[in-house]
Amino acid sequence: MQIDPFEIAIADQDIDDLRRRIHATRWAPTTPAPAWQQGADPAWLRELASYWAGQFDWRAAERRLNQLPQFLADVNGQTVHFAHRRAASVAPGFQAYPLVITHGWPGSFFEFHALLDQLCDPVAFGADPADAFDVVAPSLPGFAFSPAPAQAGMSAFQVADLWVLLMRGLGYERFGAQGGDLGAGVSIALAAHHPRVVDGIHLNFLPSSYEPAIGAAQRELTPAEQDYLREKNDWAALEGGYAHQHGTKPLTVAASLNDSPVGLAAWIGEKFRAWSDCGGEVESVFSKDDLLTNISLYWFTQCIGPAMQMYWENRLQPMRFSDGERIDTPVGFALFPKEINHPPRSWLERTFNVAQWSEMPAGGHFAAMEKPALLAAEIRKFFRPLRQKAR
Repeated sequence: MQIDPFEIAIADQDIDDLRRRIHATRWAPTTPAPAWQQGADPAWLRELASYWAGQFDWRAAERRLNQLPQFLADVNGQTVHFAHRRAASVAPGFQAYPLVITHGWPGSFFEFHALLDQLCDPVAFGADPADAFDVVAPSLPGFAFSPAPAQAGMSAFQVADLWVLLMRGLGYERFGAQGGDLGAGVSIALAAHHPRVVDGIHLNFLPSSYEPAIGAAQRELTPAEQDYLREKNDWAALEGGYAHQHGTKPLTVAASLNDSPVGLAAWIGEKFRAWSDCGGEVESVFSKDDLLTNISLYWFTQCIGPAMQMYWENRLQPMRFSDGERIDTPVGFALFPKEINHPPRSWLERTFNVAQWSEMPAGGHFAAMEKPALLAAEIRKFFRPLRQKAR
């Protein structure tokens, strides 16, 4: 497998073009509605756009991103961009444990900058050096610097196949997987299709398309499961319009978002507010610089349309399991209170071997950015016994 070092280097003319487009924004008329009730708040969006055009330092963000060792690999004909950070040190008698961690939408590999510090250098945070990881954080096909697939069909299951080849090419024959959002689907697909390679998976989200294997003796849903399904349906009706658009007509909305940086900021920024544990104040959790680093990755790589494509593919290949089908690979689950869905443990146990279940004290959908120390502690705890087996 061909692997080449990679550094981000956005052209000056692209940065100038971004600022020009922001200054030329034709702002939508406002409506008589409370802030955020009908989507991105216009006043907040104007403030963010002004900062993006006048104060945000992309070159500083670029230097920060390039502190992560990054690479491009040709994996079975698909170019995959990934960060690969090795453990800073390991306890005597132990080896760093390999972990592939997968982002989702509207995130990117940037989500993991603080989490990788925690996982790869546990000693720096007062944790056990025996818990050190080698972490591979790929960009999903169509996201950031991983180009869109040339052929249709790249759902979570096909991405899982790519990750196995990528990890093998890096010298990892067995490994663990972690993910939220779309990355949770990829991690589940790894456990379902590659149980001899994947020791265990840790999740902080359950894909909305997941339907468990319910045998004849288990068809009756518990009250908690019934409540969960009602909650999920209510959320989809009021908050799930973006996903329906991504999964049915992605090219229509991509035509606008790829042309308007302010439109892109509204589409992504509103989700960081709505899905995080921020109490309605998005910048109490995410700085403008962090928000705009992530949004700028989408802008400069023109990946918003290709990123939506995975919703289309996952709709055609949903995460559903047949009667009697079970996944024996150990699963850990961290349930953050402001996550967009809250499945009961029994819902997962219908299909999965749930070895660790934790209800977290704070945090939301972007747990790796919001609460990296909490998430890292859960990951360390889950993989500790699997690491012992893999020594």
